[in-house]
Amino acid sequence: MIGRLNHVAIAVKDIAKASATYRDTLGATVSAATPQPDHGVTVVFVELPNTKIEFLEPLGADSPIAKFLEKNPDGGIHHVCYEVDDIIVARDKLKAEGARVLGSGEPKIGAHGKPVLFLHPKDFFGTLVELEQA
Repeated sequence: MIGRLNHVAIAVKDIAKASATYRDTLGATVSAATPQPDHGVTVVFVELPNTKIEFLEPLGADSPIAKFLEKNPDGGIHHVCYEVDDIIVARDKLKAEGARVLGSGEPKIGAHGKPVLFLHPKDFFGTLVELEQA
């Protein structure tokens, strides 16, 4: 069901500093910062030959990333994102097998302009999983 790894998301306090470190120290190609108000974050993508790294900075006090950073002040890996061919088929199959979909269960449009869903970390060995329509 799951396809390629789309990205690994890292929560950061300072997206400009994280971007500069990856660009200047590691020589990575780094996108511009883009606010995603529907998700309460600002995002930056680091392009790699085989996938991406996504930096997430809180956008407002109610951001889920702000809460994550309260518990993890140094930041850290927040989630992994896998591509799926059909997000509704994937959601329905996962729910039928007992996986919990976070939120309303309806896909939202993610940072790539494609439908996304998040799966409860307790169902995936402590890892928050994002599914993105390929």
